[in-house]
Amino acid sequence: MLAAFAAFSAHSQTPTTVALAETVVTATRTDQPLADLVADVTVLDRSEIERSGATGLADVLVRVPGIEMIRNGGPGTRTDVYIRGAETRFTAVFIDGVRVDSQSTGGAPWEAIPLAQIERVEIVRGPAGAVYGSDALGGVVQIFTRRGQGPLSPYAGVGLGTYGTRKWEAGFSGAEGAFDYALSVAREASSGFNARPLTGYNQDDDGYVSEALSGRLGWQLNAAHRLEASVLSHNMEAQYDASNKKPNSTYDDRALNLLQTRGLSWRGQWSERYSTQLSVTESRAQYETKPSAYLTMTRLNGYLFQNEFRLGAHLLTAALERKVDFLENRPTNPINRERAQDALALGYGWRNNRHSLQMNLRHDRDSEFGGQDTGSAAYGFALTPSWRATASAGTAFRAPTLYHRFSAYGISSLQAETSVNQELGLRYVQGRTEWSLVTYRNRVSNLITFSAPGPCASATGCYANTAQAELTGVTLSTRQRLGEVNWQASLDVQDPHDSGNGKQLKRRASHHANLSADTRAGTWLVGAGVQLSGARYDDDANTVVLPGYSVFNLHASRRLTRDWNLLARIDNLGDSPYQLVNGYATTGRSLYVALKWAPQ
Repeated sequence: MLAAFAAFSAHSQTPTTVALAETVVTATRTDQPLADLVADVTVLDRSEIERSGATGLADVLVRVPGIEMIRNGGPGTRTDVYIRGAETRFTAVFIDGVRVDSQSTGGAPWEAIPLAQIERVEIVRGPAGAVYGSDALGGVVQIFTRRGQGPLSPYAGVGLGTYGTRKWEAGFSGAEGAFDYALSVAREASSGFNARPLTGYNQDDDGYVSEALSGRLGWQLNAAHRLEASVLSHNMEAQYDASNKKPNSTYDDRALNLLQTRGLSWRGQWSERYSTQLSVTESRAQYETKPSAYLTMTRLNGYLFQNEFRLGAHLLTAALERKVDFLENRPTNPINRERAQDALALGYGWRNNRHSLQMNLRHDRDSEFGGQDTGSAAYGFALTPSWRATASAGTAFRAPTLYHRFSAYGISSLQAETSVNQELGLRYVQGRTEWSLVTYRNRVSNLITFSAPGPCASATGCYANTAQAELTGVTLSTRQRLGEVNWQASLDVQDPHDSGNGKQLKRRASHHANLSADTRAGTWLVGAGVQLSGARYDDDANTVVLPGYSVFNLHASRRLTRDWNLLARIDNLGDSPYQLVNGYATTGRSLYVALKWAPQ
């Protein structure tokens, strides 16, 4: 990896397939050119997602700098995403501006987010609590579904792969007059593999079925005002092996995930300087198991009124936001509770030829545990036309979930988990050569852990604010075109540890890396990549070791005719037997071939 970095000094802030002039919104909730951002951002577009051949969004994100993923078996099972070593619940996730979260487990249900519906993903690493409020201690992931533009554009595709995998998708998008529209549907099924190959567990293959639909409709009322509506629905049923203590080894456990989002927004440009946005959103994340009877459902309602005032190089923002969380849990640990968070957020940005400044303040008031203040300041300076240095600091928090507070293991007096983060960055961009170096330290306090018995109803233990953690690290990312070959690489060296005892946080490696290259070979686009991870511990005591691993992947695509494209992938070429969670298998060598029709 180090030799590759020396040979191919490149890549800006992150490896991304879009040009630096691309506009992003996630870092500050306002449209900004990627080149102007002080934050550490990666953008993934649809072409990169399709080339990945991945089943889930987490499988794509794990190839992005600073991100690790764990999964209890195959697709459809519990999946966590760690940004810079931060817990999965410390990432705020949005789909078309609709926040997605679980008030039971904490964090977005990554396994329930349908990859086939995604057009674009923006990832911000580092705390963003002063912009987004609760949850964003480690970062923000903003997901955008397909949006219509230009003439009517239909598409359809089918795919077949190892483990009895079969996919189909279809949709259309376009714009006519004042309206733009997009609609897509997809279905995917697989026979799966034995995800729990241990004595006493059901030794059957654990497959899944996934069905998804998304749609967006925009109406440009006039030159200054626009209405937009979006919907998404995804059902996934996945088999899993819960325990070796079931009545017999043929016990067939199934998990049913339902994710739905709805959003309606209006944007008004009242003058060249002043604009507003009003949005109303709702998400529903439901998880159910059968035949073991358990159901948990989280509903989030969001209301946002944002104001932007531009004066030359200055941008002032002010937002009022309300979020209402509702949790239903049954039959074990029955809960039927809701809470509300109200917030005022202020922002100031300034740009000129060499300087960039971004400052944010926010106050959140939770109806259950009180108020929380967050703030951030970031500065960028162009040393030369090619070199840019950045520095930032910020605070963030995660409110305890309703399950943390009101289940049999809960304590109503739990406080918010908080963090203080500092980071420094250096970026170089010259023609097709880009690279960046980011170093960070994120100190997390009041971590909620499952502790000894106490004032809660359970005699086995209670949740408590008992731990502190420090997440430090360096991310080096690079991209360059040498001749006809495009190279991308990233290396993360990190130390996520418990501040109290110095133990490494479980399931996080001290180093992980990605290296990939692609080129044209006649009429084919061919590429290869490798994911590398060091050893990790599977427990807090650091006694169970998960060995390091390397996974090699190949892909090739070709335009057969003007309207037809062929894609082929081989993942885990070496059939590497590795584990992300102790006792759970991962995908072996697998082949996937897809054919897509999209009239030009």
